[in-house]
Amino acid sequence: MPSRTSSALRTAVLADSDTRWKWGALTARRLAPDARIDGMLLRGRATPTPRQLAEVGVSVDSLTETTGARFVRAVADRGRYDLVVLACVGGAVQAMLHGMAHATGPNAPGAAGSSGVRRPVVATGYVGVVYEKLADGLLLRHGADLVLANSRYDAERFREVYTGAGADASSVTECALPFLDGEAGRQGADAPAAGPRPFTVVFAAQPSVPVSRADRMYLLRRAAGHARAHPDREVLVKLRSRPGEHTTHIEEQPYQRLAERIPGGLPANCRLVYGHMGEILDRSDLLVTVSSTAALESLHRGVPTAVLTDLGIREVLGNHHFLGSGCLVSWDQLDAGTLPEADPAWTARQGVGPWPEGTGYADAFDPARERVAALAGQERLPPLAPYYTPVTAPGYLPGILGRYGFGPHGEPLATVAETDESGLRRVVRGAVRDAARGAYRHGVQRVAPVIRRMGQL
Repeated sequence: MPSRTSSALRTAVLADSDTRWKWGALTARRLAPDARIDGMLLRGRATPTPRQLAEVGVSVDSLTETTGARFVRAVADRGRYDLVVLACVGGAVQAMLHGMAHATGPNAPGAAGSSGVRRPVVATGYVGVVYEKLADGLLLRHGADLVLANSRYDAERFREVYTGAGADASSVTECALPFLDGEAGRQGADAPAAGPRPFTVVFAAQPSVPVSRADRMYLLRRAAGHARAHPDREVLVKLRSRPGEHTTHIEEQPYQRLAERIPGGLPANCRLVYGHMGEILDRSDLLVTVSSTAALESLHRGVPTAVLTDLGIREVLGNHHFLGSGCLVSWDQLDAGTLPEADPAWTARQGVGPWPEGTGYADAFDPARERVAALAGQERLPPLAPYYTPVTAPGYLPGILGRYGFGPHGEPLATVAETDESGLRRVVRGAVRDAARGAYRHGVQRVAPVIRRMGQL
C-alpha cells in the first residue's frame, strides 16, 4: 500500500454528470499524475450513460455508481484514499462535505480530538465558465481543502465572495481548466486549412442556453443558413447528448428534434455531430457558441472563436462573461466573413493561452499539486468546516442535506437501499431504479414542455 507521502496518491472522484465527470477525472490526473483513481457516479437525474462516458474518453482504474451515504462510507476511512475530488453540483458538494465531516469529525472513531482527524484531502471546483449563482455555488463548496479556480479572474472573485461572507478564503487555489490540452488551431483568416478538408465551422450547442424553442430554432436556422451561404464550408452542430440523455443541465428542446422541423432539412454541408470536443476543435477553423466553455477550449487552441450576440448580451445567456474578449459577434457578421480575434489580456486573465514566455499550461497546476502533496503528507488534518451549518443556515442547509440522504448534522439517513445490498432485493431495486430514471427523463424531455406550453395558451 503506497504511503501518503508518495506521488501515487490513492484518489476517488465523485461526479454527477458527464461534464463534471470529465472535469473531475482530468483534475485528479492533474493533481496526482501517478494516482490510482476510483471513479464514482452519484446516482441521480444526470447520471452519465455508457455512451456519454465513452465520449468523454477518460480512463480510470474503476468506475461504479453510488449514493451519497455509500460514497461517504467509502472515502471517510483515510486508509483507503488520500485525495477526494468532488465534481458535483454545489448542493451535492455541500452534502458530501457534511457527511464526511460527520464521519471523520472529532467524535468519530479514530479521531484525536478537535485538533486533527484522519481523513483524505478534499478538492472541488467548477466545470467551466462561472457566470451565474456565484455566491450560492461558492458557499456550497466552502469547506473543501481546495476550491479550485480555473483562472486568475475566478480566483479573485472567489476570494471576494468568501471574504465578504466572513468565510475562510485560504482554500481558493488558482489553476486552469484540466481539459485544455490539444493541438494549436488556425491562427486567423490567412492561415491555411490543415489537409484537404473544407473550412470547418463548429457551432457548440448547449443544453439549456438558450431555453426557448424559438431561440434554439433561430440558432439552428442561422447555422444552416451559414452553410447555404458558404457551400465551400462545412458546418458542424456539436451536440452534447442524444434525446433522453441528461447532462449537467436539462435539455427540453433537443436540436435533433428541431432539425426535423427545418423546411427541406439541413443542407448537405451542415450536420449534427457528437464526439470529443477536443478532437473536433483540433480540426476546426471557427468555433461559434452562445456561452459554452468550449469557447475557452477553442481560444486555448488559437481557433477563432465567436460568441453570439444575436439574442442579446444577457446574464441569462452567460455571454456577458465574454465582455472585453473581442469575440462578441453576430451570425450576420460571420456570414459576411468576420473572424473574431481574441484580446490577449482577456484570455490571460481567463486562464487560456498563449502563456507567458518560460511557462506553460501544465505549470498552472503546480500550486494545487504542491498544496495537495503538503496536505496529504500530514498524518491528521483539521476537521472539515463548511461555512453553512445548522447555526448559520438553519432554513437552507437541512433541505440540501436531506436531498442527498443526510440528516441536519451530516448523519446518513437509514434507508432500506443503504442497509441491504444482497441478492434478489438488489436486483429488483436496480431494475426499478432504471425504469424510474427512464420515466423521469421521458417526463422532463417530452411531457413537461407540453404541459408548460398548454399553460401558456
